Amino acid sequence: MTTEETDHRYDFASCQTKETMVSIVIPIYNSSEIFPELFKRLTYTFSSLKIKYEIIAVVDGCSDDSTSVIEKYCRQDSRLKLIEFSRNFGHQAAITAGLENICGEMIIIMDDDLEDPPEILPKFIEKSQEGYDVVYGIRKKRKASLFRRVYYHIFYRLLHKLSDVDMPSDSGDFCLMRRQVVNELNSMPETNRYLRGMRRWVGFSQTGVEYERGTRFKGKSGYSLTKYIKFAFNAIFSFSYKPLHYVTAFGFLMSSISFLLGVRLIILKILNKVPDVPGWVSLMVAVLFIGGVQLISIGILGQYLARIFDEVKQRPKYIIKRKTGFN
Repeated sequence: MTTEETDHRYDFASCQTKETMVSIVIPIYNSSEIFPELFKRLTYTFSSLKIKYEIIAVVDGCSDDSTSVIEKYCRQDSRLKLIEFSRNFGHQAAITAGLENICGEMIIIMDDDLEDPPEILPKFIEKSQEGYDVVYGIRKKRKASLFRRVYYHIFYRLLHKLSDVDMPSDSGDFCLMRRQVVNELNSMPETNRYLRGMRRWVGFSQTGVEYERGTRFKGKSGYSLTKYIKFAFNAIFSFSYKPLHYVTAFGFLMSSISFLLGVRLIILKILNKVPDVPGWVSLMVAVLFIGGVQLISIGILGQYLARIFDEVKQRPKYIIKRKTGFN
């Protein structure tokens, strides 16, 4: 082993204090067939690191027997803890509940489908030991359907262009954060949460680690096209006012064109050059076009108003039915 290689190795056995404990937050949705493999690979990875850890599984209103499967593992291993929601509140709410119930100094967020491999986590911890407060995964390659690859490619590029925060492309919720960062996230009361954007917004020193994302271990993803679109809307409308700016600019442009056309018609009327039978095609096209622009503009305004309405109601982001494994 060379000197350069030695410099990048860390003695995880020396991190045996409560302050350096790792908390792993996993939102669970219909993954009873996946969790045994996920738990096995997680425990194997951290046994080789010799570092204290806890796993917080947040069951988000599952329709399968995920709860009973996880409870069985809770009885076998005290490091596994379970939070069960009263119903399905969504992926971001499940992560939020986990973050509000951790006790570690380093916090890892990962999904339950094993698309993000647990074996990459030691690299996250190494980067954190170098002084970074946030270490997020960057998907350099996806083993997913063509539709999902195209959707994510367009979404991240569009978000990067529209967002007022510099969002890293191809980076999801899979990350490691220091406790101070999580404390800031927990202090943010907003209901429509886009955590990877909030994570970027709070600042601190951040870096990415490239990895190859796999496919779902078993079963079918609970994210439908409707949920993907809603998630994208939360990302864009929570971190950007640019849609409003674009609509305003387009409105001024259309008003200017309409004014110039009006002036032209007045001049033609004065010169008696207005045709006796004006064409209805151009009129209908203009009416339909303006009507469509107005509906789109109202829809964009409605997206912002709906989020204001959600925040004003001040309902809880989730409701916990019960906890297992917490002291």
